[in-house]
Amino acid sequence: MTQHPVDAPQFYLTAPAPCPYLPGRQERKVFTHLIGQRASQLNDLLTQGGFRRSQNIAYRPACDGCRACVSVRIVVDEFDWSRSFRRVSKLNDDLVGSNLAHTPTAEQYSLFRRYLDSRHSDGGMADMSVLDYAMMVEDTHVETRIVEYRRRGPDTAVNGRGAGPIFACSLTDLLADGLSMVYSFYDPRHDHRSLGTYMILDHVRRAKALGLDYVYLGYWVDGSRKMDYKRRFQPLEYLSAPGWVREW
Repeated sequence: MTQHPVDAPQFYLTAPAPCPYLPGRQERKVFTHLIGQRASQLNDLLTQGGFRRSQNIAYRPACDGCRACVSVRIVVDEFDWSRSFRRVSKLNDDLVGSNLAHTPTAEQYSLFRRYLDSRHSDGGMADMSVLDYAMMVEDTHVETRIVEYRRRGPDTAVNGRGAGPIFACSLTDLLADGLSMVYSFYDPRHDHRSLGTYMILDHVRRAKALGLDYVYLGYWVDGSRKMDYKRRFQPLEYLSAPGWVREW
């Protein structure tokens, strides 16, 4: 593996490619490698500056003439537990999330595959094999974990883990100031549970319990309906030229 100095990371620019969010537009990304003993510190710094992580790569959009992708994060201590959020939380009170090492399993991949086939069959991840999934989960030098959500079982009070099949999963990075939800997926057969929303709410609770300030949700994309759900989680901070702001 090529080694790069962490104190002075090298950045690269991708070639133009079709935008996955806005039809008819081209996207480019600037990226660098997250490797070595200080990868976690670099991941903290870059996430706070609007980058996202994929395996051992940190990237952010660098599109010509377009600034539609905006990094967003939830302010944990001021989070607005609306009536609808409380309802989703109560609906999933029979589930428990377990923090596990970032080790891929066949059961996780089966759930991941079911989710992609149902929700993103035409997306950029649609052809991911079991090996691709394993690389997504375990190929990293930063502090990360898998949170598996299962039904509460007879031993949950003792070991903190659920029982039975997985309902949902989140690949989550632990940062100095928050939790970053790298990628989440769930069983589409349980749509009535609003599992995507539930995982975000659970991460707000987890961040608060850890004394962390934020939950990083990646990019809100102005003009993309499938990304607009993120604006429901208030207060939300947006990364702008002057820094993180509440209004966009």
